[in-house]
Amino acid sequence: MAQVYRNGRPIGTGRPHRPTPHEVRTHEFDPRRRGLDAEQVRAFQRHLADELALLHQELRALHAENTRLRQALRDWQATHTRPAPDQFRNNTGHW
Repeated sequence: MAQVYRNGRPIGTGRPHRPTPHEVRTHEFDPRRRGLDAEQVRAFQRHLADELALLHQELRALHAENTRLRQALRDWQATHTRPAPDQFRNNTGHW
């Protein structure tokens, strides 16, 4: 499902926003007088973005495997199902 945005915010999906690795890498923090070490924040962002990239890659692989297994199951079911008996094939009953 495609993500729909209005005013920079996702809408109408019914699911929480999932940050992308790019969004994590490029997120800007507000400057503070005694804020955090900027290099530590950037290092954490890089680490988190790399983790997200691996998770996205794993999710795509699992989706592909799921699709392959569903198709294999359908193929197996098609070759191993018995045809319906004649009494059901030529049913002329009310229902």
